[in-house]
Amino acid sequence: MDVPEPDLEVLAMVCRLLSVFIMLCLVSAGAAAAESQTFIAISYHDVRDDVVDDLDPDRVAVGTLNLISQFSWLREHGYHPVSLNDILAAQQGKHELPDKAVLLTFDDGLESVYTRVFPLLKMFKYPAVIAIMGRWLEAGPAEKIEYGNKVMERNQFLTWEQVREMVGSGLVEVASHSYDLHRAVQGNPQGNAQPIIVTRELDIKSQAYESLAQHRKLLRDDMQAMVSLLEKRVGVKPRCMVWPYGLDNSMAMEEAKTAGFQITMVLGGRVNHTDDVSRIYRILIETNPELEDFMWILRNFYKTQDPIRVTHVDLDYIYDPDKDQEKRNLDLLLERIKTMKINTVYLQAFADADGNGVAEAMYFPNRHMPVREDLFNRVAWQLRTRAGVNVYAWMPVLAFELEDKELTQRLLVRKSENGAVSVCDDCYRRLSPFSPDARRIIGEIYEDLASHAFFTGLLFHDDAYLSDFEDAGPDAMRTYAQEWGISGDLESIRRDKALFQRWSRLKTETLAGFTDELIQRVKRFRPDIKTSRNIYAMAALDPEAEEWLAQSMDIFLKHYDYTALMAMPYMEKASNPEQWLRDLVKAVEQHEGGLRKTVFELQSIKWSPDNKLPTRLLTNQMRMLQGLGAVNFGYYPDDFVTDHPKLMDIKSGISLENYPYIKGP
Repeated sequence: MDVPEPDLEVLAMVCRLLSVFIMLCLVSAGAAAAESQTFIAISYHDVRDDVVDDLDPDRVAVGTLNLISQFSWLREHGYHPVSLNDILAAQQGKHELPDKAVLLTFDDGLESVYTRVFPLLKMFKYPAVIAIMGRWLEAGPAEKIEYGNKVMERNQFLTWEQVREMVGSGLVEVASHSYDLHRAVQGNPQGNAQPIIVTRELDIKSQAYESLAQHRKLLRDDMQAMVSLLEKRVGVKPRCMVWPYGLDNSMAMEEAKTAGFQITMVLGGRVNHTDDVSRIYRILIETNPELEDFMWILRNFYKTQDPIRVTHVDLDYIYDPDKDQEKRNLDLLLERIKTMKINTVYLQAFADADGNGVAEAMYFPNRHMPVREDLFNRVAWQLRTRAGVNVYAWMPVLAFELEDKELTQRLLVRKSENGAVSVCDDCYRRLSPFSPDARRIIGEIYEDLASHAFFTGLLFHDDAYLSDFEDAGPDAMRTYAQEWGISGDLESIRRDKALFQRWSRLKTETLAGFTDELIQRVKRFRPDIKTSRNIYAMAALDPEAEEWLAQSMDIFLKHYDYTALMAMPYMEKASNPEQWLRDLVKAVEQHEGGLRKTVFELQSIKWSPDNKLPTRLLTNQMRMLQGLGAVNFGYYPDDFVTDHPKLMDIKSGISLENYPYIKGP
């Protein structure tokens, strides 16, 4: 039987189709493998035989036996230590990370990494990253090394020979911990020492702050010096930058990328994903945890969140022309907050001496406003380090009285009522969010705050609203017509119910969008800040209130980490304050995540001649809120000078001592 000659054209076409099919399969398989995978990272420091339980002066030192127990527990419970090579390969789709992948890191280049940790790595066959500081390893044999608050001998740190041996084993990767940036510099006129990477140094003689350009050059020169040093001493080009103190910002990240670092590491309890390893979060192991505590940390660090317990603090209460009195005021505040056992302070960053809610000066250096005193950074840092609380910079969104008075007048929000356009005299004097000039100026003020002060959150003031008669300024009217397709005067808009609702929602979104811009400006310098925004109670109780406030619970819950709800029944003239609060909690509960993401802000005064509310009333309201399911709460204002609310009484209602954490989502 004759076999027909194959049709070469058909065969070629089949081969091409088969090749395409195989290629698509490979691409698909690669894409599947490259899907984001998760891992956790752990940060250790010194390891010693003589660490004293959890009372050791070195809070980040771990006992040798405890480390052995932790390594053993990882192995016995299915955790798999991985290398940076494993993580990058998983990112590229070359292979998958194992379940319960964990990255082990050891900071500072202490001798114990070689004498105690390295033998354990070899025994367990665990890979690890060591982060070393160039200047410390380059120190001469007799040179003393300042390490935190103590002075250490050179022989308490690694030698270059030890580093080369560990890297040569294939188990250890060496990372940069900077050449000489593991130190603090003066960050304010009062003399606080703050981490150099995220601090603009104040020159003591000139009382001038380092410029951003100077700071960038400092970072660039240091990173390049460390890259060159590791190439010279170890023969490797580092691909990982481990930030000293676990702190960075966008400028540092940009310079790290320019220097060739693929990976950077900070501190923070988060799960990491292989789709972005430019910034890896690490769990800091401190106070020498016993095995039971270590187990709890690894199993729960991302499942819990502390409830917010907060008080508002006016810097106007601390400021005093007499600096000795100002220091006494600050000491009194710090002792009060520390005793209260709360975890958050909303700290006013602006001066408002006449109490009208408009910023007339700032408490930090800036380009557009008078500076009453460079005080915010000092108080925020002291609250963080001495009272152990998170500090939110409490800032206006629109209510600024600029140094240029004529410019302020030109940029103000306008109202339109009965056909007349004017500035509202009986409300906050706010700059228009529709004005490009106003947005730029306010944005620069926020940038100046972030570049000059250390804080962990932002609280947006209650000035960010627009009534149903606002904004009628020229920039606003231009936006309505050209971008929103809404023409005509405000009276005609208000007469059309559907159009009125759409206009109100767009104003709400505009205000939220503007705060998003401000957040991004701040995150250039403080990348991990949390956010909160004041909202009026009526916006939660009555959905139609959006029409005269341009505020919405749903939009707030979406845009911010927390919504700071003004739960102030006496300000709202509620006939039955207790029932009003109950109704408020019930209204918040209707929103997805409402109770978890809302901070109920009670009032401690009535703003009337007999203005101080009894502390017992305030603590009873706090207990009632908890009983109704409210998670986060606090009060405004705190008058620490006259002890109102009464410290020991308010502590019983607000202290976190009895409520250590709640389960997260």
